Amino acid sequence: MATLSEPNLMTITDAAKEQIASHLETEGMQDTGIRIGIQGQTADAFQYHMGFQTEAGASPSDVVVDCGKFKLFVDPRSAENLQGATLDFVETQEGSGFEIDNPNKPVSPTWDDPMATKIQELLDSEINPALASHGGMIELVDVKDDKAYVRLGGGCQGCARSRETLKQGVETRIRQLIPEISEVVDVTDHTEGADPYY
Repeated sequence: MATLSEPNLMTITDAAKEQIASHLETEGMQDTGIRIGIQGQTADAFQYHMGFQTEAGASPSDVVVDCGKFKLFVDPRSAENLQGATLDFVETQEGSGFEIDNPNKPVSPTWDDPMATKIQELLDSEINPALASHGGMIELVDVKDDKAYVRLGGGCQGCARSRETLKQGVETRIRQLIPEISEVVDVTDHTEGADPYY
């Protein structure tokens, strides 16, 4: 577990630091920091999860940023796409909350297979934007013969209703647009879907 200093990964503004530190102190959450991760994406933006994380419960592979009164924990996969991002706490007439300004944008994979290209376009334009409202996403892993292999992430990983979502929603839609696909196979490791920092 490597500990970095700001802003080697992402910058946390003073307003955000004050809110986080104040909450941790009020709740008596010593030895607790925050975790930020990318849990999904649309065609042009990432979706994020933010929660509390004890240092003892962090993964050895986590990237850790020392923010003074607390630490920020980020999984390696999310860290790649959070370089240069800024976490701020904003107050507007509509309300207040944390906001992430990230210069990085999702890059959809390029496929040689025409069927894979069609599926990717469907995921980017229709399916993932719909799942993003629930904090979920679906990633196309491969297309072999007449089967599409996908991996679920964010709120869909470990979710009890993920099989229903995949079979009744996603697979049905894919097969409507690409009749050559006979089955959508879920290769997700759902045992890793629980968030220990909720």
